[in-house]
Amino acid sequence: MMAFRGQLELVGRGAESAVLDQMIAAVRTGESRVLVVHGAPGVGKSALLAYLEDAATDLRVLRAVGVESEMELAFATLHQLCVPLLDRLNALPAPQRDALETVFGMLTGTPPDGFLVGLAVLSLLSDASTNAPVLCVVDDAQWMDRASAQVLGFVARRLLAESVALVFASRRRGQDLLGLPELEVAGLGEADAQALLDSATHTRLDRHIRDRIVAEARGNPLALLELPRERTVTQLAGGFGLLHTDTLPNRIEQSFLARIERLPEQSRLLLLIAAAEPVGDPALVWRAAERLGITPAAAIGEETEELLSFDIRVTFRHPLVRSAVYRAAQDEDRRAVHLALAEVSDPQLDPDRRAWHLASAAAEPDEFVAAELERSAGRAQARGGLAAAAAFLQRSVALTIDPARRAERAVAAADASVRAGDLDAARGLVDIAELDAPDELLRARALLVRGRIAHAAGFNSEAPPMLLAAARRLEPFDSDLARETYLLAWGAAAWGAADAESLAAISEAIKKLPAPQGNLRPIDLVLDGCALLVTEGRGTAITALRTAMTALVDLPVPDVLKWGWAACGLSPAVWDEQVMLETYSRAAEVVRAAGILTELPIYLASLGAATSLVGDFAAAAGIVIESEGIAAATGIPLAPYTTIILTAMQGKEAEASALIAATIDEAGASGQLTGVTTANWAAAVLYNGLARYDEALTAAHASTHIAQLVVSVWVLPELIEAAVRTGEDQVAHDALARLAEAAQACDTDWAQGVLARCQALLDDGDTADERYREAVERLGRTLLRPDLARAHLLYGEWLRRHSRRVDAREQLRTAYDMFVSIGMAAFAERARRELLASGEKVRKRTVEATSDELTPQERQIAVLVAEGLSNPEVGARLFLSPRTVEWHLRKVFTKLSITSRRQLRGAVPFAE
Repeated sequence: MMAFRGQLELVGRGAESAVLDQMIAAVRTGESRVLVVHGAPGVGKSALLAYLEDAATDLRVLRAVGVESEMELAFATLHQLCVPLLDRLNALPAPQRDALETVFGMLTGTPPDGFLVGLAVLSLLSDASTNAPVLCVVDDAQWMDRASAQVLGFVARRLLAESVALVFASRRRGQDLLGLPELEVAGLGEADAQALLDSATHTRLDRHIRDRIVAEARGNPLALLELPRERTVTQLAGGFGLLHTDTLPNRIEQSFLARIERLPEQSRLLLLIAAAEPVGDPALVWRAAERLGITPAAAIGEETEELLSFDIRVTFRHPLVRSAVYRAAQDEDRRAVHLALAEVSDPQLDPDRRAWHLASAAAEPDEFVAAELERSAGRAQARGGLAAAAAFLQRSVALTIDPARRAERAVAAADASVRAGDLDAARGLVDIAELDAPDELLRARALLVRGRIAHAAGFNSEAPPMLLAAARRLEPFDSDLARETYLLAWGAAAWGAADAESLAAISEAIKKLPAPQGNLRPIDLVLDGCALLVTEGRGTAITALRTAMTALVDLPVPDVLKWGWAACGLSPAVWDEQVMLETYSRAAEVVRAAGILTELPIYLASLGAATSLVGDFAAAAGIVIESEGIAAATGIPLAPYTTIILTAMQGKEAEASALIAATIDEAGASGQLTGVTTANWAAAVLYNGLARYDEALTAAHASTHIAQLVVSVWVLPELIEAAVRTGEDQVAHDALARLAEAAQACDTDWAQGVLARCQALLDDGDTADERYREAVERLGRTLLRPDLARAHLLYGEWLRRHSRRVDAREQLRTAYDMFVSIGMAAFAERARRELLASGEKVRKRTVEATSDELTPQERQIAVLVAEGLSNPEVGARLFLSPRTVEWHLRKVFTKLSITSRRQLRGAVPFAE
């Protein structure tokens, strides 16, 4: 196995070389490949990458190297990889182009979502591969900055039909690369190890000594090449110098260090400059060297060149040389080198690396450097580098002299750390802020961040009271921030922890707030409605809630991004399906357009549930596909609420019941009672459809006992129906009283139609008949086809039981036809059995679709193309490259026997 490129041929790597050869061959035929090459330091990963690059003579090769000292600079590794492609930015859709230009500092704008950046890189690589296949190589991937790792992990999971290979070499499999195809590089076999050792020694070794060296090296090629280098012929022959217990990587580093220690001082300092300078810019390295009095003549020699190479980029012959040099240096030497690098870094073109070098050069607190880091944090946030911003601010806190200024920066650093997901660091920073805070406002802001930490840590009872306390303390200083904090506290108590005690206290505090100055913001309307809903009941709150919902439908885009979750949480409370659909659709579209993929699944879950309620199961299935695509791309687990509701309404017992059970267990264990409520509601719908009323009653009871504001009301009709069918009349009457209280305040056809249907179940004679007809009439004016079909079904069942068979058959036929057309198989079968019992012969029917052969993703692509979206627009929606969309589309055309995009509208049944 060669130690460095160009020195030795590969030894003992036939299997690994074959994998890489196959990868290149596949990319040449238009396919994509991804591979994570991982193994211990010195095992030969870099040599395999060199072999791969040598084999890719006709591919365009893009290279990047992770650098340990650069891990805090957002998108640093990604920038290395993409610099050669920046001339292609104009070919990208505007949102993607803006995202890349923003994170690379070429454009000032709103920080883009990291996954929108990923989509931009995917499109950029796809576009580049149209001219020639592309090979992307990332060495030392364990040292990529987190933002680059997330983006490249996203890209790796979305490559499909592009001529692109993406290869990472890493000592370990990082979180962002888990699940990708991998190649583990192990030590050489004994025979290959012996051959490599023999090639690196200039004396004949005693067989026993040779065997011991091979055994202790564990087949590590770099160890076999480096360890003997520092031993004399006598030591090798006698085995002296091999009797130490360091771990193998440390022993290899020690071997390099022994060579470094023999170098002249100027050579050692030059190596240290190169180790501390992450970009590998030769001009920058030599300018810093000049600052320290280092000349090429004095620093460059044969032994230096064996460790360090000056070419287009300054590179170490092996990553362990860099780490060995940097870690072994004296503190004063490291600080001197970083100061020199800071002095020669352009403050206009590269202010962030300059600030980081200044911070590394600081031996004590320094306000100038702390302020520079603070400004770098602002630039990092503007580029969407939350982890980098947090790192800059954390270091800024450590270098701040004045306690009051340190507290201010600690609050900002804690806030950035929460958003970056580093909750432990955030807690420590809040401790600093609370200790140093000079005034009550800063202490209140620190408490707000502490509450956000508790909320981010999972749904629990700790966050709501903490956020309530923060909101109260903020009131005298910043009324807008206080009101925003109250809403966050209310949401944490209502939809997360379902904490009734905290919810009541928060709502009472909101009621006592003074009226805001000037025009009311939509958030103010929402806040008032939330408080009244808890303190006064739905009857009093409904006017405020309707006003809030009207305002939220036309909420400005920045406010949707900030407060859209409030709209999604409250709009069902007014029982207006039109407002609900409009609000959910617009919120999802705004968040999707903004590329905030980490939050989009929340909005899609709400939209998917509403779409299922109106009976558009095909559209709901498309939303599920989009959500699953996001989950696959981001690695963020997807709560399957839309799938649960959809499969329950479809009557798919096996699929739905498994999801329901899993969700109840997982959501219950983590305190997400909204998830438990939703799952039990879906179970009640499922079992009512299957006419298994005992099980429906049990599930419905479980939901109505949870203090949740919306779904627990929706489950009441299921509870009433199940209780009536099982003879639990008192349970049904109690539930009806609760439903009437909730629905009567909402004079909408949805609320009144469902209420009339449930009242009819408990009435008799003419009153029941009138109630059923009212339910059919009112629900017929809504978009809620499933609820209307169920009203026809219940009316038909009642008519048959009262021996009005002719009338019964009319209602039951209508119900059956509607259930079949919607896709509610269990309810359709229930209606069919009732028709048979009424004396009518009815053939069992199923919904047919000409696109059954399409996969879910192909169907979704077909629908979007039929709606008029271009391939780039479809790709942006589903997180695929345009070439992958085209690849899927060709398969769709073949399966549907069509030849043009125009023909899709008629070929896909639910494309309207």
